[in-house]
Amino acid sequence: MQFSDKKNTTRWVIIFASFFIISLILWNTYTFFQIFKNEERLKMNLWANAQKTLKNADENTDVELPLQIFSNNTSIPIILTENDSIINTVNIDEETVKDKIKAKAFLSDLRNENEPIVIEYVPKKFQKLYYGNSALLNKLKYYPIALMLIIVLFAGVVYNFYRSNKMATQNKLWAGMAKETAHQIGTPLSSLIGWVELLKSENVEESTTFEIEKDIERLQTITDRFSKIGSEPKLEIKDIIEETLQSYDYLQSRFSKQIEFSFKAPKSPIMVSLNPTLHSWTIENLVKNAIDAMKGRGKLSLEIEQDAGHVKINVTDTGGGIQKKQFKSIFEPGFTTKKRGWGLGLSLTRRIVEEYHKGTIKVLNSEIGKGTTMQVSFKKAS
Repeated sequence: MQFSDKKNTTRWVIIFASFFIISLILWNTYTFFQIFKNEERLKMNLWANAQKTLKNADENTDVELPLQIFSNNTSIPIILTENDSIINTVNIDEETVKDKIKAKAFLSDLRNENEPIVIEYVPKKFQKLYYGNSALLNKLKYYPIALMLIIVLFAGVVYNFYRSNKMATQNKLWAGMAKETAHQIGTPLSSLIGWVELLKSENVEESTTFEIEKDIERLQTITDRFSKIGSEPKLEIKDIIEETLQSYDYLQSRFSKQIEFSFKAPKSPIMVSLNPTLHSWTIENLVKNAIDAMKGRGKLSLEIEQDAGHVKINVTDTGGGIQKKQFKSIFEPGFTTKKRGWGLGLSLTRRIVEEYHKGTIKVLNSEIGKGTTMQVSFKKAS
């Protein structure tokens, strides 16, 4: 507990420190932006004074300094107007200057960027100097946005890393539990097999030992399933119709007669690379979930269809249905709508279908109060 608390405290310290550093960077960027903006305003005031001096100059006026001020401005765009007419432009491309519509649009942009500087070169005669931000200032203006995008991207990468790491840890945990379960079942199972042989030698009624053997076979199947979780299962080229029908028939014979079962599939075999044991588990989970959704009463249909490259298994029930926002979350570990249950059935089913068989599983459609269709898709064996 103490270790966990320390870990959480460290995480929050890092988060708050990161926010503090980000805020400090953004504040400094804003401060620099305002400083550069004020400096450019001072430069434009000097430019305006130089323009006034040049406008009122005579043969005795020293114009060297005004001309030097003009020549030093190589980055700030300027439009000089008098009586709302453009009389001079600086650092603006010729195409814009020659096109009156573009020139007026550019002037409107400059008005929005900065307050114009009014030049009263003689009493009651004015010129207005409109100027924009330099290229450096524009880059600095967009720097915080770029910084925020980088931070968001970095946060996304970190979140994805931690999420992937957490999921990998969970997968290892479930795989370990599954293997341990298989190991624990194996010991009493071996004893049961021995007891059955002993009962046979004692001439116990054959029907009794037959039923016990069926249950033992079922336990062996379950053990085999759990033992394959977390390891790479061996895939075989099998007829998916036959493999699915075997599981379907087994389940149909063991559920209430209040469930109306139906099975539909093409007559010719469809060959798919699969593991029979794990595929049987997939069908069992889907059928059991459908029956649970109907609360043990309703219609359940299993249909196999195919296209050029894939075979699809649709399991349809007449249960309560699933909300659209839950279509993906139902496959997450721990998600369950039942009062009792661990919420592992569909999570394991997705792992079997997608990771081991390279197929897909999804909620094909669902309507509240009418039912749900789950679809599993596999690639045909070439």
